Amino acid sequence: MIPGGGQPDMQQLLQQAQKMQQDLAAAQQELAETPVEGSAGGGLVKATVTGTGDLKGLVIDPKAVDPEDTETLADLVLAAVRDATGAAQELQQQKLGPLAQGLGGMPGMPF
Repeated sequence: MIPGGGQPDMQQLLQQAQKMQQDLAAAQQELAETPVEGSAGGGLVKATVTGTGDLKGLVIDPKAVDPEDTETLADLVLAAVRDATGAAQELQQQKLGPLAQGLGGMPGMPF
């Protein structure tokens, strides 16, 4: 027992933890539904990923296709996907960063 009877209100702590979990789940859902685009080669190759990093689309301009040089095309595809994934990671930081900081002081939370 804390001197002076100032025990923390467990019900209030549990409600705060539950709200933070709900906010986190909502943010994760929003990330999963948010398209993020990346490109390479001045827009010759464009990749679309979700905010969670799942590749959802790839657009290749016909000018990028050279049957004699598929290596360059592969490099452009990789660069576009990396660009989109990097943008998705930044979005994750924006959406989840404040929530993770709020949960950081709570025991049993995976942060």
